[in-house]
Amino acid sequence: MRLTTAQALVAWLIAQHSETLDGREVPMFPAVFAIFGHGNVLGLGTALEERRDVMPVWRGHTEQGMALAAVGLAKATHRRQVGVATSSIGPGALNMVTAAGVAHANRLPLLLLPGDTFTSRAPDPVLQQVEHFGDPTITANDAFRAVSRYFDRITRPEQLLATLPQVARVLTDPAETGPVTLALPQDVQVETFDFPETLFEPVVHRVRRARADRQSLAEASAALRRARRPLMILGGGVRYSGAAPRALEFAERHGIPVTETTAGRTLVPHDNPLYAGPLGVTGAASANAMAAEADLVLAIGTRLQDFTTASWTVFDPAVRLIHINAARFDAVKHGALDVVGDADATLADLGDHMTGWRVDSGWTARAAAVRSEWDTHIDKLRAPTQGPPTYAQIVGVVNELSTPSDYVMTASGGLPGELVGGWRATGGEPTMDVEYGFSCMGYELAGAWGAAMTHTRGLVTTMLGDGSYLMLNSELFSAAFAGHPMVAVVCENDGYAVIARLQEGQGGEPYNNFYAHCRTNHPRPPRVDFAAHAHALGCLVFPARDLAQFRIAYGRARAAATAEHHPAVVVIRTQPSSWTEAGAFWEVGVPEHLPGRADHDEAKPRQLRYTRPT
Repeated sequence: MRLTTAQALVAWLIAQHSETLDGREVPMFPAVFAIFGHGNVLGLGTALEERRDVMPVWRGHTEQGMALAAVGLAKATHRRQVGVATSSIGPGALNMVTAAGVAHANRLPLLLLPGDTFTSRAPDPVLQQVEHFGDPTITANDAFRAVSRYFDRITRPEQLLATLPQVARVLTDPAETGPVTLALPQDVQVETFDFPETLFEPVVHRVRRARADRQSLAEASAALRRARRPLMILGGGVRYSGAAPRALEFAERHGIPVTETTAGRTLVPHDNPLYAGPLGVTGAASANAMAAEADLVLAIGTRLQDFTTASWTVFDPAVRLIHINAARFDAVKHGALDVVGDADATLADLGDHMTGWRVDSGWTARAAAVRSEWDTHIDKLRAPTQGPPTYAQIVGVVNELSTPSDYVMTASGGLPGELVGGWRATGGEPTMDVEYGFSCMGYELAGAWGAAMTHTRGLVTTMLGDGSYLMLNSELFSAAFAGHPMVAVVCENDGYAVIARLQEGQGGEPYNNFYAHCRTNHPRPPRVDFAAHAHALGCLVFPARDLAQFRIAYGRARAAATAEHHPAVVVIRTQPSSWTEAGAFWEVGVPEHLPGRADHDEAKPRQLRYTRPT
């Protein structure tokens, strides 16, 4: 088939299919997000237009935002579908680097197709080209190398034959998945080649179930049997494996209390008696208490990030660690007994080694007891008060009015702690995306647009502060123009409240976070009318002044978004200094002269450096 490089690439994308966790066959690449410029409009743009009947293309309004939408799409499909984003060269391409970082940190598949400068160099320097005096092969797209799992620059059409299988491998590999960048020089995009027809035959990519080796399973089984107070931690890998039912069955059979990471949130129904709550800085004091008492931790599918481990102070220093993970890179962290394999398959095999063993009932019952204390604490935080509502109260209303099939999101500021620590899951399926791997301000709106495209069995609600809204809001218009329903809850508190909390909590002077502490030459600095702004972007808007009004406004926004297939925005002024506290340490750099340095120095010796052999 004689095709241009761009035509061949598009045809290959269309031929790729994926099997979902419940066995359905779906397009592997269900959407392309595009902003065209001189570097991609005639090559890739023409090829996409020619196949517009089978490959949906959605126009973004910032390259970063549309690429973040592609990331949100992948997360909402549990990594079984991949969003594609294409831009021109130069600034358009570099705008997608942040989204690549989000996908890389969160182990999410993403395909980026930035245009590139001419391979021939005949017209150099072209518009938007960055010239390197000592190396003419370097372009702006080399910035993607640090945040790509796989990077290639296509300088000949036939190179697709070698690179496309690698693209599929990385995007579908449970251990190595992440962003893939194919830089496409604009002259190469339109060069033709006689491609073999077999390249475009349909392919179905299925979930790979790598199994752990028998010796690792035997050692893990022996270590578990010796434990008196084991604790399970369920991470994002459990979600992507579809292993939550298996993990809960394993925990129930053996009486092991269960916690979740941020990426693993909503895997466990809140009322499960083994559920101790979410772990870590933004988690629950109940889960942290269990972690401090545990003599063995069985971590499944988690990176064990600092917010999960409280900068590695949440565990007893004598704890033993077993880590089941598809990626050995993660499984060996801190000297853990690494059991490398798919979460679902490995738990099934480990269960075969554990017949007849069960934890002492006193330890099992402790999970429900400590979580009950945490629930009482959250109930008090959610109770109505005078004045602007708190984040905890806002989250409580959204939680109460959401259905088991709805999907809730956030990413930055103070809301991750409120959502992770306070949300009560009801459905037993993954229905939360808290992007706290990269914690990218602006992901809340853009990622929700992508999630709304594929999570159609329930309504997507995204929650964000005014800082994130101002950071990146263009994709609200993209969602409105495209006709994708979702609800955005914008909490207005006049600044970067959570960073002010960190600054002032360590004894620093309030500076450059709240508007009241920012430099201005204006006697009456302007204020943003978020409701008017959202309305100008084409959204349905429902402002609220207090908690009672918020309940009504959010309910109306849900109904309107669903009925009119349109994004709706609820705007509410919130209390700027009330938080859900899990009582965990987080290591940040604190100068010696600040009062907070004493707490830092007290906590440092408690950090777990390396676990004891199992």
